[in-house]
Parts: sequence; C-alpha cells; structure tokens
Amino acid sequence: MKKLQGWLVLLIGLLVLSACGSSDDESSAEEVNKDDADFVVGISQIEEHPALDSATEGFKQALKDAGLEVHFDFSSAQGDANTNQLIAEKFVSNDVDLIFANSTPSAQGALNETEEIPIVFTSVTDPVGANLVESFENPGGNVTGTADMHPDTVKKTLELVKEMGFESLGLVYNASEQNSKTQIELVNEEAKAAGVNTVEKTISSSSEVKQATEALVGDVDSILIITDNTVVSALESVLQVGHSESIPVFVSEHSSVEGGGLAAFGFDYYDIGYEAGEKAVEILKDDKNPGDIPATYPQNLKLLVNEDAAEKMGVELTDELKEKAELISGE
Repeated sequence: MKKLQGWLVLLIGLLVLSACGSSDDESSAEEVNKDDADFVVGISQIEEHPALDSATEGFKQALKDAGLEVHFDFSSAQGDANTNQLIAEKFVSNDVDLIFANSTPSAQGALNETEEIPIVFTSVTDPVGANLVESFENPGGNVTGTADMHPDTVKKTLELVKEMGFESLGLVYNASEQNSKTQIELVNEEAKAAGVNTVEKTISSSSEVKQATEALVGDVDSILIITDNTVVSALESVLQVGHSESIPVFVSEHSSVEGGGLAAFGFDYYDIGYEAGEKAVEILKDDKNPGDIPATYPQNLKLLVNEDAAEKMGVELTDELKEKAELISGE
C-alpha cells in the first residue's frame, strides 16, 4: 500500500510539472503571475490539437479583453482518462476561482470533483446528454458553456455531400467519446434522409486512425471526420489516405479545413472558446451564477472549402459551390 501511495504522489508531481511544461511559451509574456492575479483559472484540456488549442486561446483572449488580471493554470490530459481526473482533482485541491473545461471528458471530470467551483465548458457536443446541464436555457448547478455542434451543421454537411455527387460516407470515431456517439447518430439519421450510405469504423486511440481509415477504401467514396478529439488529433493520417486514394475528406470545423480537410459547414473553435470566455467574465467580474447563464451553440456558421485539398483529393469544385463558400488554400 505504501508503495502504491508513493507512486501516486510521484504521478501527481509529474502531472503538475508536465502541466507547467505544456503551457504556451508564446503567450508567456502576457501571463499574469499568480501572486499578482485577481483570479486563478484552471484550464483542463483533454488533448492538444489545433481545434482545442484554438478554443483555449479564444477563451483566454476574452478574459484579457474584459480587463481581468488572470493567472491561467493549463493542463492537458493527453487523451488519458486517469490523467483527466487527476487534473480536476488538482484544480479543486488548489481552490481555483473557475475551471475552463475544454472537451466533454474535461467537463465531466471537473463536475465529478466539484459542485461549488464554477465550471465553463466548450468543445462539448451534447451538454444535456453528457449530464453537464439541465438544459441550454437553464443549465442549473455550477456549469455553463458553449457547445461545438449546431443543430444545422450535420444536416447541411450531408446535403453538401449529396450535392457534390457522393453516395457513401466513411465514419471513423472513438466510440468511448460521448460527443462522438451523439454526432454519429445524427450523421446516420441525416445521411438516411439525404440518401447517403454510411460505413463506420471505430477506434480507441489515435494510433489506430490510419488503419481504420484504410479499411474504408473500396467501400466508400467520401469520408467525414466529426469533432472527435481522438481522430482530429490524428487528422493527418486520414488526409494521407484521402490523398493517396483520391477520397474527399469532409470535416466538421474550420481549423480542420485549414489543416487540409476538404470542406466544413461549421465554425471556428476560437469563436466558441471566446464565447465561453465571455461567460466566464460574467461569473468572475459580475458575480453571476453559472447555472443562470444559458449555454449556447456556435454563433458564426459558414461553409469553408480548401481548394488545395480539393485538388489533392481529385475533387472538381463547381462554380456554384465556389460562389456560396469561403475559399482558402494551404496544407
């Protein structure tokens, strides 16, 4: 037992050190020293990839724009459930003023540890289904935040897939992620309505993503990557298959389009992070109860298309599509 306790203490110590080491060096000049800060905010992030990183930057910027002197204690679980819970325990033990939970597991982990410290989430697909809030309008408890899926996005994405002439859609996702299961159910529902067949491949880690994607070759003529943290963190693996096999890879948010995905009718994670930050300002500055602040869907939706990705995947963009989309290039 003593040996086990020793290992636990060591693990927690390493976690604290790694959390300090994973803070953004680029923003260190703007960081407020803990002793000089008016507030300490713990940031729990399940993975580090461009979408979630962007949401965190948006959140921090919103508090800065509000003139708050905040010390941010950032920790990434690197996809590990046990580490995710230890991060929540650390923030509660340190009695931070607010926890910013960037993902469904991060928010659930925080709520498991405290019903007193305010929790503001983002990058959560179904906050009601994840038992984080009672409803969007009246969250209740100590939690509020911003979702990373709008009711219109899945429907419009499937309409786009059909409009571009594709008849089958490959789906790679982590079945242990609550947000992914919710999205897949919606995708299958909208795909059926649009007359698009779906083929699913599940994974449990990012190392399995490429093999799962390769298993779709020959069975589908397009692929959709939902906002699944495990898969998005290995997006390059999916894109490699899309390029080599000339299979278009649709994505679900703008940072993945910028990273080489074909198209997304979606949003920028920076925006939902910023909107979550505005809710945090209401709590910290205006002393509002989180449960009284409505949770919200993404506010700025648009169709983003990557022209270079289309060329690499053998997709010809019609003039009609170019007219209604914002076009970018790169990656």
